[in-house]
Amino acid sequence: MVKALPSIDDHLYEQMAGKIHQLIQRGTLRPGERVPSVRKLSEQHDVSVATVLQAYMLLEDKGLIEARPQSGYYVRARFHDLLAEPAKTAPSSTACCVSVSELVMQILRTVTDPHVVPLGAGIASPELFPSDKLHRVMASVARRVGGAANRYEPPAGNLEFRRQIARRSLDWGCALTSDDVIATLGCMEAINLSLRAVAKPGDSIAVESPTFFGVLQIIECLGMKAVEVATFPRHGMCIDALSAVLRRHKIAAIILTPNFQNPLGALMPDEKKKMLIELLAKKEVPLIEDDIYGDLQHDGPRPKAAKAFDKKGLVLLCGSVSKTLAPGFRVGWCAPGRFWDKVERLKFSNTCSSPVLPQLAVAEFLQNGGYDHFLRRVRKSYAQQMRLMHEAIGRYFPEGTKVTQPKGGLLLWVELPKGINSLDLFERAAERKVSIAPGPLFSPKPNYKNFLRINCGYPFTPQVEHAVMTVGHLAGK
Repeated sequence: MVKALPSIDDHLYEQMAGKIHQLIQRGTLRPGERVPSVRKLSEQHDVSVATVLQAYMLLEDKGLIEARPQSGYYVRARFHDLLAEPAKTAPSSTACCVSVSELVMQILRTVTDPHVVPLGAGIASPELFPSDKLHRVMASVARRVGGAANRYEPPAGNLEFRRQIARRSLDWGCALTSDDVIATLGCMEAINLSLRAVAKPGDSIAVESPTFFGVLQIIECLGMKAVEVATFPRHGMCIDALSAVLRRHKIAAIILTPNFQNPLGALMPDEKKKMLIELLAKKEVPLIEDDIYGDLQHDGPRPKAAKAFDKKGLVLLCGSVSKTLAPGFRVGWCAPGRFWDKVERLKFSNTCSSPVLPQLAVAEFLQNGGYDHFLRRVRKSYAQQMRLMHEAIGRYFPEGTKVTQPKGGLLLWVELPKGINSLDLFERAAERKVSIAPGPLFSPKPNYKNFLRINCGYPFTPQVEHAVMTVGHLAGK
């Protein structure tokens, strides 16, 4: 005899959901607080567990609560209920030499320690990547192509990989062909080759302020100078400030991340991207566009790349699968526009070509591996983790702390109250096996001494929450 499943009274579960909703509206249950467990609410109101579960699922669909793994249901924090955002940055726009390499390497050494909670790294948890499926794909490809996987490819890379990237470019608002793409060892090599193709030692390079420390390190290693440009935490680089910089300085190139910038998480609107490209076209200034986070919008359509508005071939678009699919594969690409020949020659002199098998595995996954389905899942994870991190910062950090409110990516930029030194905070947190990324790392001056970057790429476990609480406690001392 088949046992009947517990029945769900439709009217009853809606009533239950309504009661919890009222408690949230009145502030009895606040953002971040745990709602009663399914079993407890079932016993209190003498209803089935299935009815309570259905009520909670309804509240979850409405965005009012969220489930945390092995922890229960919590009132969902909404950005408009949370901390204030930092203001637009206002850096000095003088050209200066860069010296961040020593600090960068110090930070990276803490990130590689498996006993350290990586709040400072711009990386995602390995468990979020489809590693098993990718390994099966790679093994299948290796069997199929045999010895062809163990040969030199042309400097531009494997043709099938470049075809798949060109096909994906339609989602970015572009219409690339395989002949427009060069395979690279991750996005960092793509940016490095691009910068070498358009500038020389001693040249001035305009960057967002703050900007990714990897970009600053490349500028430093190539003997160039950086010019910081004022940047909005929500909408990216200020076009008026950039225009003023272009009038004052001879700028050889601009390096920019329009989509979910690192560390701010800023998303430049399409109209602003178009204005940017038109300004640079008039000045004949190349744009090196880092689009590594472009696929990681938390909701809605994928934002366009700035290259979608490029009519003169001045945009060198760089990307990789390091934040979305396989950081260990080191598979990236560059679409360098009119600078294609230069970048190809530099690629050959730099690393000859990229390994064949990882390119083929990524190409296969992009074509047949359910990449879009995977992205939908990982975007949801990043969005949830960012909400929980934002809420925890509000709970544990000193009063007056401000935090950005990104619509994508996996990073938060935190402004601490004046007088708190994030370099000192980094040292004290590292002693307690927690890594953070101090603000001066993201500026050539260095600026942002009371700022830090927080990574939301890992599931919000009790260990991660404790690490946030530790940093907040140290900051408040």
